[in-house]
Amino acid sequence: MANNVQALTDRWDLFEGDEPEDQLDPEDLPSVSGPKFQPKENTMVIIDKSGVHRLEVRCCDCPNVTSPDIQMFQHRFFPASFNRPKTVFTFRVLDDFLLNNLECGTSALNYYSKLLANDLEHVSTPCSSNAISPSSKGHDIDKACGQDRYRELMRVARQWRQLKTMKWHGFGHQYDNPNAGDLALFCPARPQPGINISLSGDESLDDWKYTQLFVMDRNFKAEHLHPIKPFDEVWLSDGLGFMVGKDRYKKHLAEAADTVEKSSCNNHQAVNQANAAQHKLESTGIGGVACA
Repeated sequence: MANNVQALTDRWDLFEGDEPEDQLDPEDLPSVSGPKFQPKENTMVIIDKSGVHRLEVRCCDCPNVTSPDIQMFQHRFFPASFNRPKTVFTFRVLDDFLLNNLECGTSALNYYSKLLANDLEHVSTPCSSNAISPSSKGHDIDKACGQDRYRELMRVARQWRQLKTMKWHGFGHQYDNPNAGDLALFCPARPQPGINISLSGDESLDDWKYTQLFVMDRNFKAEHLHPIKPFDEVWLSDGLGFMVGKDRYKKHLAEAADTVEKSSCNNHQAVNQANAAQHKLESTGIGGVACA
């Protein structure tokens, strides 16, 4: 009996070793009395830094209660869908993924495989009675068991990054839609009257001390193919950040003349890459301009 109690305790101890506010106990999950538990209907996949877990979750269905997706957000869970959520990501796993992706260049596939390795270490899966070693390919095992949430991580991570960016730029508690460039970082070094400089009566930005210098660079390998289903493309920050909007970009392509640059060097990779076939590409690279 004691062993059974200990096994049940270990099953619910999802967030061992974390801060007190991140602890998740069975009584913390929203639940009300209702019909008998049905695994296919009430089981929810919870993705956390500690791994991928499947738990019974019952949302409150009292009168005048908020929708299930809002209840998930109130408990610091980000649902992968909003009508009938069956998969949720904890806020901290999304923050951890964005940090790993930014600082370490970790791809979504590698990060999700790491989560599965944490979850599958010496643990039996529903589709196998044998324990799975950490060296196994967690993503393939999870996909074979019908529990693959890699695509959900890709979609939710984009939404989470967008929400974070809007919050950091002052749009977290407003209904105003940001305009072009509102989600880009403010440049404090650029001379801007009324913000970081004060012009006297005989001064102007044409004076030598207010000369603005810019640097330009381009990555010729950041290619982007034409989407197979363009009507399914969802633009979250079209022209709101550092990248130009798609309409302005298409207008530029229609007006700009395409010239082939000839290099005097033998097999110059940058020039050869720029002159490569472009009929399958929506963009052949990314160019940037910054204050020097």
